[in-house]
Amino acid sequence: MAFERYKTKESVVVVFTGEGKGKTSASIGLMARALGNGWRVAFVQFIKHWEVSEHVFIKQIQPLYEKKLFFYKGGKGFYNAGDLSAKDVTLEEHKLAAELTLKTAMKCASSGEYDLVICDEINNAVNDHLLKTSDLKQLILKRHPKTSLCLTGRNFKFELLDLVDIATDMKKLTHHFDKNFLANKGIDY
Repeated sequence: MAFERYKTKESVVVVFTGEGKGKTSASIGLMARALGNGWRVAFVQFIKHWEVSEHVFIKQIQPLYEKKLFFYKGGKGFYNAGDLSAKDVTLEEHKLAAELTLKTAMKCASSGEYDLVICDEINNAVNDHLLKTSDLKQLILKRHPKTSLCLTGRNFKFELLDLVDIATDMKKLTHHFDKNFLANKGIDY
């Protein structure tokens, strides 16, 4: 057989980054694949604090998966990005929220309780200096050997690329936002 020379890894680190749409959507697809395989999944949200469609979806399916799906929403909104819902949040409040969310992600990733831990928008938190690059590196290095990790958000620190197994850079070709259209519920959030 042609695949006999290939090996299997117990776990992988997956990154979805870039300016294009689809990073969180890809992680939701990964979550569906993992749950369909009988895995335990933790979905840890670093930025979005308002009720976006993926939060509603996760809350709706949680009862179906009982203890196999953990969801934590820890963000205070997009920092310094014109997010009106986060305009009254101080830098210190953003940092504290990111640090608390990192503690949750670290606990999930290092415990061995989960087969997959998704850290949605963690790259944004690092890029906006709410977390340090060294925090992200420690999360990758201290994860349980059997726990796969998915990191999403713009501006992944490419200096950490050697620590990941799969990295996809979502490149925007066009987006209706550039033509002064607001994001569409169900498509963009």
